[in-house]
Amino acid sequence: MSDSIDYSPTRLDREAPFYVAGHRGLAGSAMWRALEIAGFTNLVGRTSSELDLKNREAVFEFFRQSRPKYVVLAAAKVGGILANSTYPVDFLSDNLRIQTNVMDAAREAGVERLLFLGSSCIYPKLAQQPIREDALLTGHLEPTNDAYAIAKIAGILQVQAVRKQDGLPWISAMPTNLYGPNDNFSPLGSHVLPALIRRYDEAVSEGGQAVTNWGTGSPRREFMHADDLASALLHLFENYDAPEHVNVGTGSDVTIREIAETIGDLMGFNGETNWDTTKPDGTPQKLLDVSKLAASGWTANISLRDGLRSTIDWYRAHAREVRR
Repeated sequence: MSDSIDYSPTRLDREAPFYVAGHRGLAGSAMWRALEIAGFTNLVGRTSSELDLKNREAVFEFFRQSRPKYVVLAAAKVGGILANSTYPVDFLSDNLRIQTNVMDAAREAGVERLLFLGSSCIYPKLAQQPIREDALLTGHLEPTNDAYAIAKIAGILQVQAVRKQDGLPWISAMPTNLYGPNDNFSPLGSHVLPALIRRYDEAVSEGGQAVTNWGTGSPRREFMHADDLASALLHLFENYDAPEHVNVGTGSDVTIREIAETIGDLMGFNGETNWDTTKPDGTPQKLLDVSKLAASGWTANISLRDGLRSTIDWYRAHAREVRR
């Protein structure tokens, strides 16, 4: 790579080709909206039916033709505890292939700036709370999603390797639990929050008097609206350049029981909530230390209750279209 190019963080060229991998998903669609609002005029996206990111030859050909200057790698195979526990091979293999194909093709095409989007599940199950970035690889992973976590850790290391070998200012961001428009609400593939929204909505629409949720309800989780994530990612693109990944979250958490009660209240559910303690709770707490992000000049803006209300409204308005 040429040493004459100044790759220090700066305002991105709003007219340059900007590829959002996974632009129809929860994080990717939020990033697409944020880029449009910010004035980017040359956004590039492909659906999975148009471009299978697991197909290496197809990915390389796409990059040769589209020649993006910037890339957000938000495409991934994702799911909750049930999906991760049931299909660990798929979560490991699919995500490794997606990441490797996109980053290798981006290197060949000379992509100047790339942001790899990981997950807070990369950290040890019993990491000290709130979790700092340097907790990575200091303990055992949560076994219900270790395959997915390993794939995301590999992505972080690939970004660091590109920086070391090629001198490119590629970066990685690790978001907390996300929610918002275009989430996955399917029984098998959803994470806890969209699963709760679907469950309480079905109870309300069917006149159910009771809802049963997994686990004890005691684990604490941090939730961030996808639009806040997108705002943070654009901020990092223009203000951060270092090999260490950056946590992206709100800095506060709630119990699963509290989030269930809030969702039930917002959806008008007046019945009883039960907890199936034979089902796994997962990690007891997962709160990110977001001091590095805050020091760069960015903090979350969307409150949990406001974000939930807008997400529920979106879900009900798009009930026939969502992934169910």
